[in-house]
Amino acid sequence: MSGLAADRCKVPQAFWIATERIGLTPAAVLRQARLPATLHLNRQGLVTTAQFFALWRALEDLTADPGLGIRLVEAADTAIHPPSSLAALHARDYRDGLQRIARFKRLCTPERLQLVEQKGECTITVEWLYATEPAPAIATDVDFSTFVELGRRGTGQHLTPLRVELTRPDPKSDAHRAYFGCPIRYKAPRNALVLGSADLDRPFPGHNPELLEILTPALASALGELQASTSITEQVKVVLKRSLASGRPELSDVARELGMSERTLQRRITEDGATFRELLVKARQELGRQLLSDPSAEIDEVACLLGYQDTSSFYRAFRDWEGVTPNRWRELNNDGLSPAPGRVVH
Repeated sequence: MSGLAADRCKVPQAFWIATERIGLTPAAVLRQARLPATLHLNRQGLVTTAQFFALWRALEDLTADPGLGIRLVEAADTAIHPPSSLAALHARDYRDGLQRIARFKRLCTPERLQLVEQKGECTITVEWLYATEPAPAIATDVDFSTFVELGRRGTGQHLTPLRVELTRPDPKSDAHRAYFGCPIRYKAPRNALVLGSADLDRPFPGHNPELLEILTPALASALGELQASTSITEQVKVVLKRSLASGRPELSDVARELGMSERTLQRRITEDGATFRELLVKARQELGRQLLSDPSAEIDEVACLLGYQDTSSFYRAFRDWEGVTPNRWRELNNDGLSPAPGRVVH
């Protein structure tokens, strides 16, 4: 991986159109998500991953419909799809379409799609690069049904996956079985969509090479600009935050994750006026503040996620950073409210 997109998610106007179709107003959704009431008026609609998750959770809370994510995708109008989705819909075949989504999805959200083919199966998993908590169930449903809908609309056939694996408990609803038409495994260790490799070879009758010749270079250029705009120090901190819970990450681990040599990474960090140790401390500070903003998170749990072997070590480090204990920091920053998902970055 040569670069990471910044922590920004685009909330397209299509999102607000879809919410209104199911009987919700943008004001109600934003109020439930504790986000600015005018966010939907901003055509850029840029939010952080935490704020994006808050929007999805707000829809879940306001509707209590286990199949809402699927319904939103089924009702989506292809005329208002972003260019990356249009490129996928006009791909050569289903495999080509999925690969285009995997390549360009980060133009909309900082997600990394992994497509692994073996023994006649293609397993698709999604990783949110900046997430510090599991993705809302509805966000997973939107992703998986989007991939299936691509195959169905692109081939013109009612393709069905081999199986769907979901970490959530069984919602006691037939929505997922009815839509996917395959076995659904609940309480699985991961969220995964498993397709038949043979289906990926199915051609798209709407394949449009001329349109792709226009869209692909433009999308590649936009992706390059997005990755270039994210400094190496920010990229390193993202990798560190994902790796802290499993121990103290080394420079070699981060270099491998970013697809470069240790020497190159060290040089680029130095050119940015930083050191690896400084970035490790900053990653812990930033992630610690983010985790502590959730009052339901236990202090010992936060310490573990930051890579500390005991809570007392975390307390000492946190006092050095902030001058107060983690509990006192919460009192000063949460204002007695339930956890806010974050503020819009202007």
